[in-house]
Amino acid sequence: MTIKVLRGNPTPEELAAALAVVRARAAAASAPPSGAPAPRDSWSDPSRIAANRLPQPGPTAWSRTYWPGS
Repeated sequence: MTIKVLRGNPTPEELAAALAVVRARAAAASAPPSGAPAPRDSWSDPSRIAANRLPQPGPTAWSRTYWPGS
């Protein structure tokens, strides 16, 4: 990316400030919208745990409420 000053004689501080604004605008334009939800991992999907089977009632049903298949 090349920046060329066409008029005037900016100080290094003014040029740095202008460049910071240009870079911030470019970064904001390339970023995804902030209102978009982030994609979920399959690891954190609750249906991964509950999809197998429901625990059957009985004396040991409490131990099977979290870990399916045990």
